[in-house]
Amino acid sequence: MPNDDRRRFLLSLPAVAAAIAATRPAAAQGTDPQNTVYLDTKDGRITIRLRPDLAPKHVAQIKALTKRSFYDGIVFHRVIPGFMAQTGDPTGTGTGGSDLPNIPAEFTQEPFKRGSVGMARSSSPNSANSQFFICYEGCGSLTGQYTLFGEVVSGMEAVDKINAEYRENPDQGAIQSRGNAYLNQQFPRLDYVKKATIVPAPAPVTPKK
Repeated sequence: MPNDDRRRFLLSLPAVAAAIAATRPAAAQGTDPQNTVYLDTKDGRITIRLRPDLAPKHVAQIKALTKRSFYDGIVFHRVIPGFMAQTGDPTGTGTGGSDLPNIPAEFTQEPFKRGSVGMARSSSPNSANSQFFICYEGCGSLTGQYTLFGEVVSGMEAVDKINAEYRENPDQGAIQSRGNAYLNQQFPRLDYVKKATIVPAPAPVTPKK
């Protein structure tokens, strides 16, 4: 290779490397330890990168609840193939939440897509509390209507395996009157979050005297 051609080739390598890095999945580019939530399920671990740049109030609430072990043992009470899987309701009814205040909407134009994690709410835009959903496909219409606060960076294969046979079938009135006994008897194969964790901030290093 002539010297001039070799020089041009070498000079182009940084640009090529940058272009490749930009197209890699977020997991391959590394995660922010302070904004990473791990959901352990029977089919494996789901790793979620939180997006405080998009929804700081929602991220703060999710982190606070995760640190309290709020999500441990909570079922995926609403699973719609080709749309989404929803969890975060300790009652399993789809109407429950935590004891923390509801969160004001933080809608953006960041598009909902496969792996997006959004906050569930009622008809009021400012009613999000603890319930959230993970998108399969078909969530694009939610953009600008629901708060997107994270994205799955690894473990979508575990999300794909969440049991969808019951869809939205559990009777909400029966759940409210009979609780988990009804769910366990009538819907024994509901999947759930075994454990939710977040990487804590590293302890400050004390200078040696």
